[in-house]
Amino acid sequence: MNRTFATKGLKLCISLMAVMLVVSGCGSGGNSKSGSKNNMVSIEDRYTPDPEKPAWTLDKKEETTELTWYVNADWWNTDFGKDVVTKKIKEDLNINIKFITGDDTKLNTFFAGGKMPDLLTIFDSNSQIVQKAANWAVPLNDLAEKYDPYFNKVAAQDTLNWFQLKDGKTYGYPNYSNTQADYDSGNIPAKTAFIVRKDVYEALGKPSMGTPEEFKSVLGKIKTQFPDMIPFGFNSIGEGSGSLGDVLQDFIGVPLEDSNGGFYNRNLDEDYLAWLRTLNAVYRDGNISDDSFADDGTAFEEKVKSGKYATIFLDGTPQQGGNLQIFMSGNPGKEYIAIDGPQSTVGNQPTLNQSGITGWMISYITKDSKDPAKAIQLFTYLLSEEGQMLMNYGIEGETYKKNDQGKVELLPAIKDLQLNNADKFKKDYRMGEFMFFGHDRHKSISDDAFPESIKQMQEWGKGKLKPHFILENINPDQGTPEARALTAINTNWNTSLVSMIRSKSEAEFDSTLTSYKSFLDANSWDKIVEIRSEKMKLNKEKLGIK
Repeated sequence: MNRTFATKGLKLCISLMAVMLVVSGCGSGGNSKSGSKNNMVSIEDRYTPDPEKPAWTLDKKEETTELTWYVNADWWNTDFGKDVVTKKIKEDLNINIKFITGDDTKLNTFFAGGKMPDLLTIFDSNSQIVQKAANWAVPLNDLAEKYDPYFNKVAAQDTLNWFQLKDGKTYGYPNYSNTQADYDSGNIPAKTAFIVRKDVYEALGKPSMGTPEEFKSVLGKIKTQFPDMIPFGFNSIGEGSGSLGDVLQDFIGVPLEDSNGGFYNRNLDEDYLAWLRTLNAVYRDGNISDDSFADDGTAFEEKVKSGKYATIFLDGTPQQGGNLQIFMSGNPGKEYIAIDGPQSTVGNQPTLNQSGITGWMISYITKDSKDPAKAIQLFTYLLSEEGQMLMNYGIEGETYKKNDQGKVELLPAIKDLQLNNADKFKKDYRMGEFMFFGHDRHKSISDDAFPESIKQMQEWGKGKLKPHFILENINPDQGTPEARALTAINTNWNTSLVSMIRSKSEAEFDSTLTSYKSFLDANSWDKIVEIRSEKMKLNKEKLGIK
């Protein structure tokens, strides 16, 4: 038998079994009766829950609790108790965690009859496993009520509501979940900017690039006066749109919904298309390199690091902070700075996106958990201010101090290690890495949280963020005909976008656009819009958005 075929067949079989088991509630970890499988242990001799105190400070259990925690990512660091962060967690909660890692195939084996771990973390909020969590996880609401009511003080109610299933219970809690209150606080930094090399900008007289005409003119001048530079760059296209798809749409403020509050195809917005036509004109003028469409992430980063681009439409400034800092440190006065850049042709204001309410890693306590009381204590601890400070900055006096302004500063030796010996810093301290339930707001309390190279860009972005909550998790359910159609449509759009920008004429641009519209009609687009609009309505109901 062909070994590759056999392996794929086995994976498919396991995946199908997992979905069937999750849906039907079978298997050792999948009993659908809420209390029949989980061990709701007695805490009568350990402590009395107090809504005003975290339960981990009350628990008198002397025996160290051993917990297994599965993280569905092969790259996760499985060490526990060896670095400053996890050693402190181990000491405070009297626990020992054995981490297990793997991929979707390994995850699915748990639902095919194997014993479940105590805790489980996954990354796909749209998966059937998440949607059917009631079959294998314990509601966090119930655990908080029985064991640790303080959990409700540190968990965000909007986030709990967002992950609520049809039974009214919430089973998983994410990290980097930003609520409306987080956006309103001003503590979440923008991650998108149109940046230009300072020396180039000043040499040209600090020109505006807001209108299509200004944009084309300035890039033409860059080509003439700085012939060794690439006039305009953007994030690596890869299998998506780089920064030229929804990121550009957000930058010029394309509406998130139609006039009736339903799904709006932002790809066909006339304001956005006007800017795509502008990029096509810039390309035909020779001011966008063909290499930019082929460069992978590494090639793009090398050009950022060496200052090869005169201007960049950049998404993910923190991820490029190190490369921007390298160029800034080596080229004083030439660093990249954010300017207003392209603006809406119809007067819309920027609506920059950031991490949404869905977050990233979603963690659960399973029905097989040996000590669910200790498990919910761990959730509460990591969500609390004490846990957040530990995960971000370590231990006060040992790794950081607070200055006269109340800002957190890493101690000199720790800062030096972070900058000059990243491997040892990661191994010995692990700050900023062990981020279950981590949150952006704790970055705002320290000037050491981000490199100098992106602080002006973040300052430029203040007041320009707008939550995109209504657009989260609105795609058709996995495995449906509409989901398959949407995958094809997205692939077609990514190809069409590049083809439009690289068109040799306006007529070719229009022809590609017409073909994209026809592809929508031929691939159940109306049904997809209907599904997305209905899910947008449910999102608004969850969050009380009118």
